Amino acid sequence: MTDLPRLGNVLYPAQDVEQAVAFYRDGLGLTLKFQDGGRFAAFDGGGTTLAIAGPEEDVAGGAPAASFKVADVAATARKLTAAGATVVREPEEGPHEIRAVLRDPAGNLFVLYSSR
Repeated sequence: MTDLPRLGNVLYPAQDVEQAVAFYRDGLGLTLKFQDGGRFAAFDGGGTTLAIAGPEEDVAGGAPAASFKVADVAATARKLTAAGATVVREPEEGPHEIRAVLRDPAGNLFVLYSSR
């Protein structure tokens, strides 16, 4: 992976992942790439993943958030806080990746993540 971040997914919270999977798969016609039970699902959005986060994986507190894949979550979070971002959730190891949640200077939530 390069050092440049890339938009890895757009994260949507859902109380019922199964219901969201049925809607986006059967209603919209997106291809389901991955599902971890009621925790998380990922759809092929044609270049960017649409990620559905159940209550256990809702790191953004119920708000939609862009998620950026980066080489080093902690280092990128430090760089962005120096540029005016605020940390909502410090870097932590989740079941599938390392992630942190921040707000940009305008108050928008976003997630940084990298492979474990």
